[in-house]
Amino acid sequence: MTQMTRANQARVEAAIDEATPLDAWAEFGRTLVELLQNRAAESPDKLAFTFLVDGEEEGDRYTYADLDRRARAIAVALRDLCEPGDRVLLLYPPGLDYLAAFFGCLYAGVAAVPVYPPDPGRLNRSLPRLKVVIRDADTRVALTVSLMKEMGAAFTEHDAEFEKMVWLATDTIPDEHAEDWIEPELTPETLAFLQYTSGSTADPKGVMVSHKNLLYNLYDMGHYWGSADNSVFVTWLPVFHDMGLIFGLLLPIFLEFPCYLMSPLAFLQRPLRWLRAMSKYGATHTCAPNFAYDLCVRKTTPEQRAALDLSNWQCAGNGAEPIRPETLDRFTETFQSCGFQGTAFSPGYGLAEATLKVTTTPRDEPPTFLPVVAEELERHRVVAAQRAGEGVRIVVGCGRTHADTRVLIVDPDSRLQCGPDTVGEIWVSGTTVAQGYWNRPEDTATTFEARLADTDEGPFLRTGDLGFVKDGIVFVTGRIKDMIIIDGQNHYPQDIERTVELSHEAIRPGCCAAFSVHVDGEERLALVAEAALAQGVEAKPLIGLIRRAISEVHNLRAHKVCLIRPRTIDKTSSGKIQRQSTRKGFLTNSLEVLAVE
Repeated sequence: MTQMTRANQARVEAAIDEATPLDAWAEFGRTLVELLQNRAAESPDKLAFTFLVDGEEEGDRYTYADLDRRARAIAVALRDLCEPGDRVLLLYPPGLDYLAAFFGCLYAGVAAVPVYPPDPGRLNRSLPRLKVVIRDADTRVALTVSLMKEMGAAFTEHDAEFEKMVWLATDTIPDEHAEDWIEPELTPETLAFLQYTSGSTADPKGVMVSHKNLLYNLYDMGHYWGSADNSVFVTWLPVFHDMGLIFGLLLPIFLEFPCYLMSPLAFLQRPLRWLRAMSKYGATHTCAPNFAYDLCVRKTTPEQRAALDLSNWQCAGNGAEPIRPETLDRFTETFQSCGFQGTAFSPGYGLAEATLKVTTTPRDEPPTFLPVVAEELERHRVVAAQRAGEGVRIVVGCGRTHADTRVLIVDPDSRLQCGPDTVGEIWVSGTTVAQGYWNRPEDTATTFEARLADTDEGPFLRTGDLGFVKDGIVFVTGRIKDMIIIDGQNHYPQDIERTVELSHEAIRPGCCAAFSVHVDGEERLALVAEAALAQGVEAKPLIGLIRRAISEVHNLRAHKVCLIRPRTIDKTSSGKIQRQSTRKGFLTNSLEVLAVE
């Protein structure tokens, strides 16, 4: 058994060295069960997690011993319902019960299947995805809490298919059951959980993530993020999503520092709560998508900022959606009076199929901003610009790989490696790559077993993301399936969406979708945007402003511009715009339209 001592932390933070054994992650436990048992044995009374009710008041708390005890008790209850290797649904509101259930599955030798809790008031929209997951994973047991167990009956009334599910409220399981726990037979290759993809471009698929995948990824993140005696983590990320689970809950256990968590809703209702928690607890580490940092700038006042102390903030992870340079600049400028330093930003890149992290920016290294000629980038060529200005796009570097993780830039059609300064598909290899998709051998072969056409080198994970590598830093430029091709020219939808957002304050940030539609045998641009129409703002003149902005900035004519009601655009459970789903809604006239022309 090993503790995260200074000597161990030094190994995690060691410089890249070919002599470093690739199984160094195993020094902290060969499985997550071993990892938590080590923590509970060596630091039983150390505070591990605190849940902030409504994002402010302290609620439930776990020491490492508490979490280990709850996990063992839940595992004993699962033993009577499941066989080793079964898949178990996790359906929880934000809180520590979810964390105990996740480890309870691991302690029972079954695979956890985290899912987003459906909205009881919108079951017609939320249940279909849940049904896809239940069918695909063949789950027959669902873990939840007493307050949500009644939802099982509501699901059954709505759809008889849910009758096969056994619902177990883990908050009713006595701690005393932990004494009857029998350790399962686990190896590093044992399936730990199924992370269902967001479904932003296709139906969700279950990514098979092993204990080894997780421990390697945690070790990899620890190399660049690091920790010290005063390290503290604060998170509001959804725990059913890979970023919230691995960054927000498992990494603090691996690096052995306390974590304070709140619900995503508490943050969204009042972003100041996140910053106040960072200030109150002297937090050093956190992670969030790009929009969260923008929200903090827009939704806080100078008076509120004056009460914040963010001087301990060492690592501000930024990932899961396009990273905008202006966001980093605005946040730094706005909160530098609170002690925040721009070098704390750590842009990164990852995906569920690679467990989570592929690349990240080392702690204390400033983010990389690269001005490139926008027109050349749309031709998949990287041409550096001398300075920012018209016709220039600034792309943010997502950091570097570490250990045996490798990134290649490959032409997605020819499967030949691209030359320097060329945009192509990002291919990934290494221990961080997951085992494949659950029960989908053809999809697994296509995505996880790619090989270069000329050398047969592989296998590689085909990410579906576009990007390039410059000076060892990975830059992500977009998604292959979302690319808009009109008159033979490529256009990145996120660039068009950003132009629309900036055209008028009535357009809600992060709530636009640009895509192409077929018109008389040709591709044409369509745009859907949420609009908060204040008094005096009319829809049709606003559409005219949007059209002019798209024409002036991108030299494109919008075939259709559709304004819809706030909070109605389709997003994934992690907050990404579902462009293909929005496109479908546009074509089938199922959007909540304010105006279209």
